[in-house]
Amino acid sequence: QNQRRGGGPRADMVPEIAAAVGFVSSLLRTRGCVSEQQLQVFSGALREALAEHYKHHWFPEKPFKGSGYRCIRINHKMDPIISKAASQIGLSLPQLYQLLPSELTLWVDPYEVSYRIGEDGSICVLYEATATKPVSSYGMLTCKNQMMLGRTSPSKNYIMTVSS
Repeated sequence: QNQRRGGGPRADMVPEIAAAVGFVSSLLRTRGCVSEQQLQVFSGALREALAEHYKHHWFPEKPFKGSGYRCIRINHKMDPIISKAASQIGLSLPQLYQLLPSELTLWVDPYEVSYRIGEDGSICVLYEATATKPVSSYGMLTCKNQMMLGRTSPSKNYIMTVSS
């Protein structure tokens, strides 16, 4: 089961989408105009929409492929995925513009979710996982582990490290 290579894309996107959804929800929460219950509904709707939107555009082996397609963007024009999720809790576009930054770019890529507020703002990383170690315990067989499995003894320039 957990040795399946590149299994369904859904499990792979879970932490990245969760980071993106959590970030957008936290922006709505800080303004205090949206109830916790509304935030739950919004988060669920956004999570579903992103998973659906990214389904065929998620390439863990080439994390930046399709990055533009996955990018969530507000530049005085609301990202349609956000406005669709917001409409499910009755937030209108004018309300969204008041609650969210007028310039926001959110990059949701395999192993990294980052954002920038303002055109010249600095880029902040929300979520980062290295492709070489399993993300929490999703049981991914990493390249390094596969190399180890294919060998009976380590070559002399291969240093084995054990991390607790």
